[in-house]
Amino acid sequence: MHQSQGIIHKSQCAVLAILRAERFSPNSVAQDKAVMMAVVNRLQGRGCSVQVVSEDALPQGLEPSSFDLVLSMGRLPETLAWLKTLDRPIINNPFGVERCARSILHNLMLREQIPVPPTQGTCGYWLKRGDAAAQTPDDVLFAADEQALQSAIEGFRRRGISDYVVSAHIPGDLVKFYGVLGTGFFRLFYPTDDGQSKFGHEAHNGPAHHYAFSAADLQQTAERLAARVDVAVYGGDAIVRPDGTFCLIDFNDWPSFSRCREEAAEAIVKIETLKY
Repeated sequence: MHQSQGIIHKSQCAVLAILRAERFSPNSVAQDKAVMMAVVNRLQGRGCSVQVVSEDALPQGLEPSSFDLVLSMGRLPETLAWLKTLDRPIINNPFGVERCARSILHNLMLREQIPVPPTQGTCGYWLKRGDAAAQTPDDVLFAADEQALQSAIEGFRRRGISDYVVSAHIPGDLVKFYGVLGTGFFRLFYPTDDGQSKFGHEAHNGPAHHYAFSAADLQQTAERLAARVDVAVYGGDAIVRPDGTFCLIDFNDWPSFSRCREEAAEAIVKIETLKY
């Protein structure tokens, strides 16, 4: 029904492009818009007509039949509910976006034996909001010990957040990855090398040591997860331990690709659904 419907064979294609609500782009509003517009520009260059809207202001009475496909960065529940009713190819699949909620994703990763941090450790803990993607710096907190962790959990509860994920802090290199499923596009970056950061959490792992590891294995793991979740445009974070083993600590739908935006846009328009 959605992103795997096949190739669109048309001389022209009508596309609806939905920008993410700003609350889901903390410190990244311009970057998130920029990658969508990079894709839009390429589609327009191929003769597509594209209507760009924000999910914060989806026009009333928008007629789905006037579009051949939908590109969506949307995360609002009402956006996802509307997308689920459409009989159109959609990238990213709204069902997949829902599965990117942290607690749902965490349980899925455990079932699929994707390497994740343990819940117990001796180097501190991470407390992460589980019902949605992080919207503020306070949705992802580091706790130095169990006492600090309990205090952080109480803070979540005072904010009305009862759905959360706890994981042990893993010392090692923090690596960000970006991918577009089925296109061969996969890029790795060390955020402490270039200084780009959303909330500054990279400081807890310190400067990258560039420990040797298998990038091919990380790509295979990330793509297996992307396929299982069913999001074609994805990104995330991994920790590489000194011995070269790794675990995934974050995975999300349609990141900003700020380090490789133009390359990512080229890959996105190569997704099977967008070929015509």
